Amino acid sequence: MSEDWVDQTLRFPNRISRIVLLAVEDVLGANSGRAVLTMARLSHLIDAYPTPDFGPGLAFTEIGRLFDAVEGLHGVKVGRQLMRQAGRESFGYWIEGFGGVVGFADVALRLLPLSLRVRIGMEVLAEIFNRYSDQRVILDEEHDTFFFILERCGFCTGRQAETPACAFVLGVLEATLFWISRGRRYAVEETACIASGSPACKLCVSRIPLERRALDMKYA
Repeated sequence: MSEDWVDQTLRFPNRISRIVLLAVEDVLGANSGRAVLTMARLSHLIDAYPTPDFGPGLAFTEIGRLFDAVEGLHGVKVGRQLMRQAGRESFGYWIEGFGGVVGFADVALRLLPLSLRVRIGMEVLAEIFNRYSDQRVILDEEHDTFFFILERCGFCTGRQAETPACAFVLGVLEATLFWISRGRRYAVEETACIASGSPACKLCVSRIPLERRALDMKYA
């Protein structure tokens, strides 16, 4: 999908734009981060990240160019691994920026039953995206899987990819579930992506932690 056919008014606020940029720099390092911004035609942001407020920030297409540049510099496979790591590393910034707004860091939340915590963690992340950006996220579930569906995705807008490309948001979701479950890991996979021609980006989360699945297999 070319940028020419994308709504250029769709944006993240400054606060989320800053979180993405900080996380990318944390993983790539300052020099590689500058190179990526230059490749993405975002050199005006070098040493001038957006302020942590809710004013209009980066357009979805600009975030798309940023991730395209990472893959262009490091290759698709490594680039997506790095952006998934950046998504995970960004979690501290999400807590800092949104914890007080939607109860993201509410201790009581972490005392609920595990399956409910996982569902609420996904609801909180969806609420942040829906309330504070032009993204549109819905949740769904089956007996063994939760679905985090981005009907309008700010992480792959304007991009074209042969396979699902929303590595950053995968990492954010992984880190959210790790925190909300108090240290358990969940299998998270993107099975459909707007960038590769699907009508929505679909992230699937197993209801059973990886540790439990491994234990069940051991004693099966």
